[in-house]
Amino acid sequence: MTAMAIEERTYLPQQPDQLAQVLDFLTAHKQRRGTRAEPTYALVDTSGGQRIELPREIHEVLVQVVTALQAGKAVTVAPHSMSLTTQQAADLLGISRPTVVKLIENGELPAERVSSRRRLRLHDVLTYQQARKQAQYAALAATSVEIDDPEDPAVVRQQLKDARRAIAARRKAKG
Repeated sequence: MTAMAIEERTYLPQQPDQLAQVLDFLTAHKQRRGTRAEPTYALVDTSGGQRIELPREIHEVLVQVVTALQAGKAVTVAPHSMSLTTQQAADLLGISRPTVVKLIENGELPAERVSSRRRLRLHDVLTYQQARKQAQYAALAATSVEIDDPEDPAVVRQQLKDARRAIAARRKAKG
């Protein structure tokens, strides 16, 4: 088997009927078997009879790609090294490179210097991303109000004002 070049590539949905069959198969299998940790899918060479089981991570990638393509979305596969530049980290986090630099300088995101450049470990960036997502969910939970709550609208308005003030104070304290 020849090695394929490791490069970024975007795949566009092209054969919706074939994708629908694959998605239906994957969905039916999940409903029958649930989400077990052991591999339950395999690649089979029909001409040579060779069969190898797919690891769980590869199976999850396959399901995600097929689901996105079936929905008419393009899918980009972009391999990352375990060490990222500030620009790569920014792209992964969906923020600007100067913001990543600020996070590094504030000690929120660990990085090491390689000559005059900063390098970040992929694990650290993904950990930060997960922590940021959890903080966002916590902020949403803190500012959410039960709609079916029979409280007086004036009380609810005051609670919302208090929540906004608390958020503004936290932002101001962060600087």
